[in-house]
Amino acid sequence: MDVIGGQELVRSLLARLGEDPEREGLRNTPERYFKAMEFLTSGYQCDLQALLTSALFTVDYDEMVIVRDIEVFSLCEHHLLPFFGRCHVAYLPKGKVLGLSKIPRLVDAFARRLQVQERLTTQIAETIQEWIKPEGVGVVVEAQHLCMMMRGVEKQHSSAVTSHMLGTFRTCAETRSEFLSLIRGRS
Repeated sequence: MDVIGGQELVRSLLARLGEDPEREGLRNTPERYFKAMEFLTSGYQCDLQALLTSALFTVDYDEMVIVRDIEVFSLCEHHLLPFFGRCHVAYLPKGKVLGLSKIPRLVDAFARRLQVQERLTTQIAETIQEWIKPEGVGVVVEAQHLCMMMRGVEKQHSSAVTSHMLGTFRTCAETRSEFLSLIRGRS
């Protein structure tokens, strides 16, 4: 959709809500909203191949790699309301490691789309598994959803926790337990 058409839709929505889109506080809202939505859904334009192949290194390391407490901000595809929280990602390398900064970038690439938390969690894990082919991958996402907090059940202190385990994280209880204990031990 073109920018002007998108802004006109927002103006129309404001009017249908009973607002005057020309009043001072709302005059530039359609433009700001459209730009915000472009940013919040910019993950659709992310080139995963360029992102992941630019920092894939051959390394003889076979211990768990964890990046935890990655801030996550996304939009619920059901209500277009934000959900936010933390993502924890771990993998057991098998000859290749991914540059550490690429893991949060990968999380953002999927979070900056219209999402459900379950799919987000799975996409992160399966992409790492596909690109670096480690012994296993574990991803846990803990998030609060404004669609649950502000409307519907209105539970302000509830959170959702999702996980996706692949390879040794799924088949080996000891590996899974190590990962979960290391992310629980955060300060």
